[in-house]
Amino acid sequence: MRVLLNLDFMEKIDTLDKKILEIIMNNARIPSKDVAQVCGVSRAAVHQRIQRLIDDGVITGSGYNVNPKLLGYSTCTFIGLTLERGSMYRTVVPELLKIKEVVECHFTTGHYTMMIKVYARDNEHLMSLVNDRIQHIEGVAATETLISLEQSISRTLPIYFDE
Repeated sequence: MRVLLNLDFMEKIDTLDKKILEIIMNNARIPSKDVAQVCGVSRAAVHQRIQRLIDDGVITGSGYNVNPKLLGYSTCTFIGLTLERGSMYRTVVPELLKIKEVVECHFTTGHYTMMIKVYARDNEHLMSLVNDRIQHIEGVAATETLISLEQSISRTLPIYFDE
């Protein structure tokens, strides 16, 4: 059985919306006229549908994926942060935003209070980021750094999943 991931939008998202989402999630640069042709509707209909999906918060962004290694960031890491108190999350996040190499931040359950994804030029740069910047943020009690050796999977979520 196939089920829509976000059940709140089940009634708002019809078959055409789902088809449009599948197409643009696989190729965000595809021209609207090509999406319209595949879906059998007008370019205006595709544009209106996409705009509604943006307005409804289904589509939350767009952009290009850039290879960090080609920009000189050869080390990808995940850093678990333990905070003195979980409520300090609200004050730690603005400080992490000041570190441009931090590309993701998650408030988590489990061993860590937060998990961040960081790109560094090399291990020396990573050590500086951890020791001189991240560990100096008020409220950060401990860190654990996990270096990614290779990214094996990178994909968007499907609109549906099988139960």
